[in-house]
Amino acid sequence: MEIIGYTSAVLIGISLGLIGGGGSILTVPVLVYLFGLDALLATEYSLFIVGISSAAGSLNYFKKGLVDLKTALIFGIPSIISIFLTRHYIVPLIPAELFNIRGLTLTRDIFLLLIFAILMIVASYKMIRKNKDENKTVRKESSFLAAGEGSLVGILTGLVGAGGGFMIIPALVGLLKMPMKTAVGTSLVIISLNSLIGFSSSVNHTVIDWEFLIAVTGIAVIGIIIGSYLSGKIDGKKLKPAFGWFIMVMGVYIIFKELFF
Repeated sequence: MEIIGYTSAVLIGISLGLIGGGGSILTVPVLVYLFGLDALLATEYSLFIVGISSAAGSLNYFKKGLVDLKTALIFGIPSIISIFLTRHYIVPLIPAELFNIRGLTLTRDIFLLLIFAILMIVASYKMIRKNKDENKTVRKESSFLAAGEGSLVGILTGLVGAGGGFMIIPALVGLLKMPMKTAVGTSLVIISLNSLIGFSSSVNHTVIDWEFLIAVTGIAVIGIIIGSYLSGKIDGKKLKPAFGWFIMVMGVYIIFKELFF
């Protein structure tokens, strides 16, 4: 299972490099089901893995001038604030066991995985559907909407350890009319900031297996380098629907596994 886990880490990086998102949505399930981590620790590790690999992947886009730093700040600052508040004040309030009714127990791990599964299904829908808003004019309040979505992404990132690329890309392309490749590069910068801030905000309260974490992260970085290279040869928009269907199947599987098995 560990061999499959490390192979999956490469795929996480390739996905981030190709389409600017999606990879982080796989990280927690890989850590939980293939490496046997509990869900809360997996969200913590996921933030580090996704943060470092996204930062590495963004370097190639920086070199090509495909990163909009102003937009990254508009989106990123509200997101970072939300992550900090979520990791410091919301996550610690979640009890280890939420309820136990007639033998039906909902633990914190199951709760987080169910939220994550729902998030995966929403992400898959956004990846599968065609963006019908690309030809509409930019609204004046688009920057405010982007900042608001940044706050929402921050809450989700802090709660379940996903970088939120599946929400960032549609916002950059649909609201701000950013070209797809620039949106991917900018998304990687935002994801790296979000994830690393989220990790640093609660790392002092967690026992980290640094040897394992660095090994998985290193493999994911190799994947994102491969994905960034392939992005110049493959249209990421064509891959998103297929990847979206895969994410949907994974999300449905997690719901059934945690509730019925």
